Amino acid sequence: MQRRTFISRALATTAVIAATLAGPLPALADALETIKSSGKLRVAVPQDFPPFGSVGADMTAKGYDIDMATLIAEKLGVKVELVPVTSANRIPYLQTNKVDLVISSLGKNPDREKVVDFSTAYAPFYNGVFAPAGLEIKSTDDLAGKTIGVTRGAIEDLELTKVAPASATIKRYEDNNGTISAFLSGQVEAVATGNVVAAAILERNPPKRPEPKFLIKNSPCYIGLGKNEPALLEKVNSIIAAAKTDGSLNKIAEKWLGTSLPADL
Repeated sequence: MQRRTFISRALATTAVIAATLAGPLPALADALETIKSSGKLRVAVPQDFPPFGSVGADMTAKGYDIDMATLIAEKLGVKVELVPVTSANRIPYLQTNKVDLVISSLGKNPDREKVVDFSTAYAPFYNGVFAPAGLEIKSTDDLAGKTIGVTRGAIEDLELTKVAPASATIKRYEDNNGTISAFLSGQVEAVATGNVVAAAILERNPPKRPEPKFLIKNSPCYIGLGKNEPALLEKVNSIIAAAKTDGSLNKIAEKWLGTSLPADL
């Protein structure tokens, strides 16, 4: 009798488990749903890259990317949580779900497109080689035998590595402050960086003033998103488009870059 009871209970338990496994699995929420349900948008932003992102005297973040992150959060009807990142860790933060978006002067290239998706462009940016007036540099060939500073993992690091002469020495620094300091202290003869970084150096009125020598790449800034999140991508793109149309994005550009958005952005 006990044996029959045990078998009956075992069969009943098995049936329950089988029914559970056979039933429909709960659908995974997409990124946009998760953001709205949490009421919070986590955004990776730069902290050492004025005018896109820096820390003010009151210890709060400020810059083009911070204003852009705030704008998107407002349009989504959620609070913004700013997560400071470097050029090297901003994409890993997205891949490991530490952030929902990367708004950190991010350029687009084929390697990055394999691991993240990109919005439409939201800010102008170009990269070039900058050096003092007395240093004769007109093309990559003129970098032979010279020492150039770059920020590790930044777009100019990737692009310059492809074209620099074998005798050129590329010194990589972990953040833009390191690259700027290397230039001002004479550790490097030139820097490959963005136009806004060079402008930030000039604002300090240093004795060693960087002048543009040649263009490496025109690389507008894009917002990085996790792969295969079509709803979030569509929403972010619509917010950017509306901001271009109503002039709010142009106001951000004039505030932080000192110029209007280019017509072809």
